[in-house]
Order: sequence, then structure tokens, then C-alpha cells
Amino acid sequence: MFIGYMKSTPTTYVMQYRDGEVVREGAGLSFLYWKPATTLVAVPLSSADVPFAFNEVTRDFQPVTIQGQLTYRVEDARRLAGLLDYSITPGGRHRSDDPEKLSDRLVQAAQVRARAVVQSLSLREVLVQSDMLEARVLSALAEAESVKALGVHVMAFSVLSIQPTPEMARALEAAAREGLQREADEAIYARRNAAVEQERRIKESELATELVVEERQRQIREAKMAADIAVEEQRAALMERWVQNERQSADARAYTLEKTLEPVKNVDWKTLLATSANGADPALHIALAFREMGENAQRIGELNVSPDLLRSLLPSASGPAQVMPPKPPKPGRTDVHHFDPRDR
Repeated sequence: MFIGYMKSTPTTYVMQYRDGEVVREGAGLSFLYWKPATTLVAVPLSSADVPFAFNEVTRDFQPVTIQGQLTYRVEDARRLAGLLDYSITPGGRHRSDDPEKLSDRLVQAAQVRARAVVQSLSLREVLVQSDMLEARVLSALAEAESVKALGVHVMAFSVLSIQPTPEMARALEAAAREGLQREADEAIYARRNAAVEQERRIKESELATELVVEERQRQIREAKMAADIAVEEQRAALMERWVQNERQSADARAYTLEKTLEPVKNVDWKTLLATSANGADPALHIALAFREMGENAQRIGELNVSPDLLRSLLPSASGPAQVMPPKPPKPGRTDVHHFDPRDR
């Protein structure tokens, strides 16, 4: 059969060449063609993912392995078909391996850009700044003339992992581990320091509270003392007023007594006693007689006191003492009678 039938998918760009001229082209075409005089070119338009693995050296001369994926799609199929052979056989297979070389060319272009970025960074920066690496490489691929000449658009440059050598990885892990341990120690120190600071603040607050309490107690004591002083001052004033009043009262009584006794101050006390209300009491007269005898004892030779006289002077159980007149002594002598209590 010399007549063939071509049916392409919407993601395949087909071009029909005859006598060196493109007679038909487009995506998703279906047509009959004359096999002996026709050449078919099929360029895939769908996006493709290409894995990669780069071994590069950082700025500090440390080797790293960068693994990831490159995603691209064909934007200008006619341009790409002019650079690479995308012709197909009647069975739908590509006649050459040029379609596979497209991925290699894109990976090589990406590696060149990634090498430039990695060599400008240290190992630590490369390990922790994969996002920056992806952005810079993708921007460089978008501006690369070799990529634009292929009619290809690089959609994404994704870094899946960046691995240093095992020895360097262990060294970095040890350094990171020491750093984390140091940070943990600093955190513990900071926590203890914060606890000590908080304890100090608590102590200062307690001392301040105690000072306030002591100040309040001192104020209370001063207030009580001031109140006591005020009371004592009032009491002293009251006592002074009382003493003054008593002095005035005593002066008044003394003046009254002085004026009362002034008429009789030159009268003999015996006369006053005799004229008083108690002057009629016989016992009082007898007592005065004994007083007179005592004052004139040197003149008395002998003194006789009868029991009846003494009995009359002593109070009896039934009433006041009855004074009996003494017996007159014998003329020419004074008898003294010794009193014996048994005589009662």
C-alpha cells in the first residue's frame, strides 16, 4: 500500500513535507498521504520531565550532589524540527535519536547554570538555600540563547536533594549538633538566669512590702504615741487644773477658818473647851484634871486614885462610863492608891 493515514493527538505537532515543502502542519491533524513522496514530522507539544544529578564543587571546595527534575515543553515546533530530526516512520516511530538529545541538551544547559550558582556559594549556603538555587537557575535558563534557539520553554527547575560527601555530612552534623547543644545550654542558662532574676524581683517585692508594712506600723505607733501624748497632756492639764482648784479651795477654807477663829485666837484653850458643847462632860473634866496634875507632878507628894474613880471612867458593857465623884482626900495628905486590874 502506497497510501498512508496519519492521525495525531492534540499534543503532537505534525508537519507533512513533500518535495521539500511543508504542505500541511498543525496539532491533532488527520489526513491521508502518499507514502513514497511524503515525509512526516511529529513533534510532541506536551510537557516532559527530565531527572538530573549534578556533582559540583562549592566556593569552599566541598563537593555536593544535586538531584532534581527539569520540566519543559516545546513552544516552537517548526524551529525545533529545523534543528533536530523529528521525522517518523509509517509505523509512528522516530527515525533518529535526536528527540532524546533534546533532554540531554537541556540538562547540560541547566548544569552549566547550576554550576555557576553553586560555585558562588559556600557548602552551608548551598545546603540551606535550595530555593534560591532553583530561582537563579530557572531565570538563567529562561535567558539562555541555546534554549531559546531550540524553541523550548523551561517550566520548572526543581531541586529534590543536595547531598555533601559522607565525611562532610558527619562533620556538619557534629557541628550542628554542637551548635544545638550550645543553644540548649544557653537556653538552660537563660531560663535559670530568668528564674534567678524573677526570684530577685520577688525578693525585692517582698522586701518592699515589708518596708511598707514597717512604715505603716511605725506610723501606727507614732499615731498611738501622739494620741497617748495628747491624752497625757490633757491629763496633766486636768491635774494642774485640779491642783489649782484644790489650792483655791484650801485657801478658801483656810481663809474661812482664819476668819472664824480670829475672834477667839487670844482666848485660853481651857476657856474655849469649857465653853464648848462638850464642856459639861464630867469625864472630860477629869481628864483635864489629870493633865493638870501631870503638868504639876513635881508639886505633888502623894496621889491616891480610888478604884471607883477608875471604874467610872472605863466604859461598861451596858453603856457609857458613869463618872462617880471621887472621895475627898483626908486633909493634910495625898494618898496614892495603886490600881490593880483584879479589883474589877
